[in-house]
Amino acid sequence: MRWFLLNSGAGGAAFNMALDEALPVLASQFGKPVLRFYCWTEPAATFGYFQKYSEVEQATPLRPLIRRSTGGGIVPHDADWTYSFAVPPNHEWYSLAAIESYHQIHAWIQSAFARLKIETEIASCCRKPKVENRNAEIPAACFIGYEKFDLLWHGKKIAGAAQRRSKSGLLVQGSVQTPVPLSRNDWQQAMVETAREKFSVDWTELKPDEGFNARVQSLVTGKYSHDGFNRKR
Repeated sequence: MRWFLLNSGAGGAAFNMALDEALPVLASQFGKPVLRFYCWTEPAATFGYFQKYSEVEQATPLRPLIRRSTGGGIVPHDADWTYSFAVPPNHEWYSLAAIESYHQIHAWIQSAFARLKIETEIASCCRKPKVENRNAEIPAACFIGYEKFDLLWHGKKIAGAAQRRSKSGLLVQGSVQTPVPLSRNDWQQAMVETAREKFSVDWTELKPDEGFNARVQSLVTGKYSHDGFNRKR
């Protein structure tokens, strides 16, 4: 199977979320999945599409705060490694139930860590964070506690993801907080090689054209950099 690989390097928070939103359209045009690795030019936090901005801004000091197109909780982007995975509607992953695709992506990451001699486990159930004040309302934070099929290291969550299905395809946005000193490049290469063996993937480097870049920039200026979108709830 031929999949596309995009290593887009460092970008601003609005740019990173805009490119991720545009990625399923690109995957649909190619009819093939696209894996993207990226990082951040500044500390930031993203939060789930349905979360309330007023609660999020009180829960984290990180700025800017950018609403994702996917669900999930608050994700700090000050030391994490981020990736996104886009699947077109004609691919088998698109027809999976949300919990199944969530399990699949973390099984892939688990295998990549195993290649690097780091043993992890996939959570069989959930653990909610301990809250001293039981009456306090705390917006969901991605790396506090864990959910079923999150990736754990010694009982601590180290990888989580959020996803969204649309007519264009499936988008998974993931964050990894490596538990031990490790090269980002080594982990990315382990992800690529694991997919080559696990899914029989033949990778092709993706080089976005001017039309795609213009679409991303339009989303940056017209959506993700605007308070109207980020504060919509």
